[in-house]
Amino acid sequence: MRISHEAIYQALYIEGRGALKRDLVACLRTGRALRKPRERARNRPQGHVTADVVLSERPAEAEDRAVPGHWEGDRIIGLHRSAIGTVVERTSRYTLLVHLPRLEGYGVEPPIKNGPALGGYGAIAMKNALEATLGSMPAELVRSLTWDRGKELSAHAQFTIDTGIKVFFADPHSPWQRGTNENTNGLLRQYFPKGTDLSRWSRDDILAVQDALNNRPRKVLGWKTPAEALDEQLRSLHQAGVATTG
Repeated sequence: MRISHEAIYQALYIEGRGALKRDLVACLRTGRALRKPRERARNRPQGHVTADVVLSERPAEAEDRAVPGHWEGDRIIGLHRSAIGTVVERTSRYTLLVHLPRLEGYGVEPPIKNGPALGGYGAIAMKNALEATLGSMPAELVRSLTWDRGKELSAHAQFTIDTGIKVFFADPHSPWQRGTNENTNGLLRQYFPKGTDLSRWSRDDILAVQDALNNRPRKVLGWKTPAEALDEQLRSLHQAGVATTG
């Protein structure tokens, strides 16, 4: 018999009140006598993450990877507030890298409260960079984007208006909900090691890494490359469109 951790917690806490008996409170390191089940803390709107963009609102078709065009995204971070954006298509594992150069004045001008983030991945800079990057893809292959809860995509509403791409946010501290992106970020660390200043790589350098990653055979794809898998998806969509119009 297997018992989940949640079942054990519920057995310890007083049913209905969700509190521990007084004689057990003294044994707790934190001293917190109340418990909130983990699931209640998830899927909760917070700050820039409104109720309509929590992960539970994402179309069901994105979950089983049967329909191409659903992407996951985040950043990899380097020294001195440097970063590179990463977006990965869930079905083909095709990766797009987002160049996030520092803005003019970084390291020279003092930061301005509520002013632009000169590091290169403030809300507006990130929105613009993502629009340019995902805009290079065929529209039928960009249906949604699932992002981490970082504030760098707090301009998601305008991003959706500008591109028609719906954005959803993973639950806090739940990287497995963007597992494809997390795995890809791990692969990218072979090219962009931790503890380095990522601003040293130019746009051309980043695109060369993107090309290398998309032409790397993947076991999960039956040893096809992400580029080959994406090309198959695109041809399949075009054939379906021809059949429909015919």
